[in-house]
Amino acid sequence: MVTVKKLAVVTGGSKGIGRAVCIELAKAGYDIVVNYRSDEQGAAETLRAVIGQGAGGKTMRFDVSNRDETQEAVREIAGSYESVDVLVNNAGIHADGLFVMMPHEDWDAVIDTTLRGFYNVTRPLLEKMIFRKRGSIVSIASVAALIGNRGQANYAAAKAGLIGASRALASEVARLGVRVNVVAPGLIETEMIKGAPIENIKALIPMARTGKPEEVAKVVRFLCSDDASYMTGQVISVNGGMF
Repeated sequence: MVTVKKLAVVTGGSKGIGRAVCIELAKAGYDIVVNYRSDEQGAAETLRAVIGQGAGGKTMRFDVSNRDETQEAVREIAGSYESVDVLVNNAGIHADGLFVMMPHEDWDAVIDTTLRGFYNVTRPLLEKMIFRKRGSIVSIASVAALIGNRGQANYAAAKAGLIGASRALASEVARLGVRVNVVAPGLIETEMIKGAPIENIKALIPMARTGKPEEVAKVVRFLCSDDASYMTGQVISVNGGMF
């Protein structure tokens, strides 16, 4: 068995917010398991950036919405590492469209990746945290869960469900040494906002600009640290004041 000081598992770590989170946690001394579904090159780039911070880690391909794939991956993690100190549930997709015209495939895909993925990854890794009476789980939601965005009923439902599940879980495991929190980003400079009417949206943001993935990642890093030792069940918005 390989022993490491601290280990963080980050789902959807091949780009965007996920990559920034991997790098920030590497700076904080964590080795990183970088999960990805299809972007092998992006995951490899993330791992190189992690190693560049002096940390170790590995990439792991599995679809968080697929229970069999995830169970196999978690068994591999459990067999390779003594502990899992941090889990960041970042994997998510969007398939926007007006609800009345939304095909069930788009609804199912978005819900399954976010909520089924949350269950598939969190439940088995939580067992390891409870056994050690220590751990931090941070899930990445969205401002869409808090205010609702036109054309994103599936995405808003998935992220709102993530908030509800996280708060319920936080109350269950608080006395067992595990903290569970949520970060809800606003308009962040990632591939997800390509094609969006950015200038129009900026007019709705009090800070009048988009956010950077690193600004979200720094909040995740804080929530994973001992500096946030009395915080659980919280939803931290990183959105430039967009409400």
